[in-house]
Amino acid sequence: MGEEDVRRALDAVVDPELDEPITDLGFVRSVTVTADAEGAQAVIHLRLPTSFCSPNFAYLMASDAKDAVAALKGMAKVVVELDDHHDSEIINVGLAADAGYRGTFRHEAEESLDELRWTFRRKAHTAAMERCLSDLLRSDPSLAETAVGTVRLRELPPAKHTDSLLRRRAVLGLPEGPDAVVLVDHEGHPYAPEDVPMALRRARSTRVSIDGNAHFCRGLLRTRYAEAEADQAYRPEAAEHHQLLPITVKEIHP
Repeated sequence: MGEEDVRRALDAVVDPELDEPITDLGFVRSVTVTADAEGAQAVIHLRLPTSFCSPNFAYLMASDAKDAVAALKGMAKVVVELDDHHDSEIINVGLAADAGYRGTFRHEAEESLDELRWTFRRKAHTAAMERCLSDLLRSDPSLAETAVGTVRLRELPPAKHTDSLLRRRAVLGLPEGPDAVVLVDHEGHPYAPEDVPMALRRARSTRVSIDGNAHFCRGLLRTRYAEAEADQAYRPEAAEHHQLLPITVKEIHP
């Protein structure tokens, strides 16, 4: 049992808003693993792009990190601490006591952690649908936007976006069979033909928001912690998307 084992376990912990592993984002500041007669002990420090990142997101990631590492065979004790956040003390005390989200924040916890988790799982699924269908539209210019409402899973090419969509459908309990319709609502119901364009636009808005926030937060983290860039996984796909956004500087002369 060593640091690499712990980091691999942390790969499964995803920022709920950005839909990326905390290891790829550079949120894992340090991992220390020691061992004694009782087993392995891990101390993990997390960091976020700003000191005022949403406390519920922060707690969810820290709690998930503790659960993921505690599940490792031979792990006897896990300590997860969030550094440099305005609620670090509250969150770290709650994690140490296994108080849960509502036990940690008490009256400030407006919704349960499970409710928050499901909200962002649905958003991640919506973004995954949009990526797959937009790929189809780009690959076949003759395909009408209104026609994507009848696209089946079997029509998607074997690719990373397809695999991602299938994983998210599995988490939500949505059909994964080859005849299942791709564009569905959160309950798995397809859209009427006249509603497909608007559904796709809403999905695109969700995906753009997720991707944009992820890019912004990566930059903020690098600004806050100079060493964080070395810990962030390179995303060529995101880089390509940003190259497609031209910036025109307009000069105003008196």
